Parts: sequence; structure tokens; C-alpha cells
Amino acid sequence: MAEVSAEARIQAPAERVWAQLTDWTSYREWNTTHTGFPQGGPENLAAGGTFRENMKLMGFPAEVDWTVEELEPARVLAIRGKGPMAVTVATRYTLTPDGDATTVRIDGEFTGAAVSLMAGKLKDSATAALHESLRRLSGLVA
Repeated sequence: MAEVSAEARIQAPAERVWAQLTDWTSYREWNTTHTGFPQGGPENLAAGGTFRENMKLMGFPAEVDWTVEELEPARVLAIRGKGPMAVTVATRYTLTPDGDATTVRIDGEFTGAAVSLMAGKLKDSATAALHESLRRLSGLVA
């Protein structure tokens, strides 16, 4: 298993950060691993909902079938997906209001046999991607 996380304080209210985080038409503008939604972004974001995403992980293309596990608008979005080579990917976005700003934390988890072979490199690559994604997200909402 490989676990990664990143956190940033964004100068915008949680509702504005959430609106950008869940605006699927501009998801690529801030999420550095995202390359597309082959069937369109999630139409109705709800617990139990599913969607498919094309991504780049460590420079390699990957298609992930996601399921929304937890949803609390403007606070939490937790998704779990099945990727290539029997890898399971989990991502949790947590927004914590802080006055007129919001602390955004992204936690990621990768499990599966293929992960153990490249856990170190995967952690480094994914952590860098999370930090860059938060920087871009901040730039879009600030």
C-alpha cells in the first residue's frame, strides 16, 4: 500500500472551493493527474454514484472506475476506484473552513500487488501531483 497526502490553506470560502473542486468541466485545469472523463463527469454527485476517469499515474495512462463513498457538500468528497492491474485507488478531499479561507486536504491511497513493486516511486510522484493540484486549485478560486 502507498499512502499520500497534501494540505493547503486557500484564500476562499469553502463553498467557492467546493464549487471549483466539483466543476467537472474545469477539472483538468487544477487536477494534474486528470486527463479526461470518457463518459462525461459525474452528472449527479451522490454517495453510491459512479463515474469513469482517465488519468496519468507516474506518467502512465490509467482508467479508473470510481464510486463515491462519502459526500458532504463543501466539506468531504471520498471516492474509491478500480484501476489497471487490480490496483485500488482512494481519494478523500476534506475542506475545513478557516475564517474567510479554507484548509483543503487531499489524502490518497493505492493498494494492490502492482503497488508494492513501485510504492516509493508512486508515493513521490503522487505527493508531488497533490501539491501541484492544490497550488492550481488555489489559483483558480483565489
